[in-house]
Amino acid sequence: MMKRTLEQQALLEQLKQVAQGLGETLAPFCEVVVHDLLHPQQAILAIHNNLSGRQVGDPATELGLARIADPQYQQVIANYANQFADGRQAKSTSIGIKDSSGRYIAALCLNVDLTLFRGLQTVLGQFGSVGVAAGVNESLDPAGADAIRHRIDQFAARLATTPRSLKATDRRALIRELKATGCMEIRRAMEVVAMHLGVSRATVYSDAK
Repeated sequence: MMKRTLEQQALLEQLKQVAQGLGETLAPFCEVVVHDLLHPQQAILAIHNNLSGRQVGDPATELGLARIADPQYQQVIANYANQFADGRQAKSTSIGIKDSSGRYIAALCLNVDLTLFRGLQTVLGQFGSVGVAAGVNESLDPAGADAIRHRIDQFAARLATTPRSLKATDRRALIRELKATGCMEIRRAMEVVAMHLGVSRATVYSDAK
């Protein structure tokens, strides 16, 4: 394993502090990750607001490896389309960090979960709507799995969080709401809820009791 110089170590320590501050500011919808590009096999030094399921000590991404191979590789790549392992859409920014020799030694990456913003967009659209015609009958009965996911996104948006970041107590409140609106009567509802929340079906069954 390559030994870091004092300069490199100092840069990494400062970068970890920057990541912590960004993580606390952008919680809960933005994952902030520090990658050590001097040790690509155990690259992740810190991860805040973990949305990807990765852990400290996990290896570098393809983007990190590209920077290791080419010191001239683009230093800032902002707002590019990305995707978490479970299919959630994300917007990412990656910033390469160089030492005084011009070598990439680290990267600061931000991954925004767009699920929350889709939910907020729905809520804001509802809030700003006007001129509902009198006599229009509205049904709140769910039509299927999409209705379940939509209600879950709305519930999480009201708490300014994402479905997968819900605490156990909030998750149980969500299940009660889904039951009250008839969503849990939909075919395979337990499975749909479990997948969207990122928990096991057993957890959903337990929360539903």
